[in-house]
Amino acid sequence: MSDEITREIFDHIVSLAALELDETEAEYLRQQLNNQLKAIHELEAIPLEGGIPPTSHGVPYSPEIKPTVRADKWHPYPNPAEILAQAPETDDGYILVPDIPHTDLD
Repeated sequence: MSDEITREIFDHIVSLAALELDETEAEYLRQQLNNQLKAIHELEAIPLEGGIPPTSHGVPYSPEIKPTVRADKWHPYPNPAEILAQAPETDDGYILVPDIPHTDLD
């Protein structure tokens, strides 16, 4: 694998992602991706003992120590009218929220 993301490869990635970048943004992003690639190469260079399994979590949970899944029980609030009374506007037990205005981006 190449040690650098060339402009041609970067342009291909940008077209696949359907991004529109000006020249300054494109060059900045390409440099940032190359910096990430350099960091990955530095991590790969760290000598490790063989047989170390990869991990995706900081705390290993083996089947013996895995916490049990708690039961999913519904506990209704004793007085939902108290909560609804705090809402500015309700309708038939539902809280009404204003519409979010949508605008088209250029």
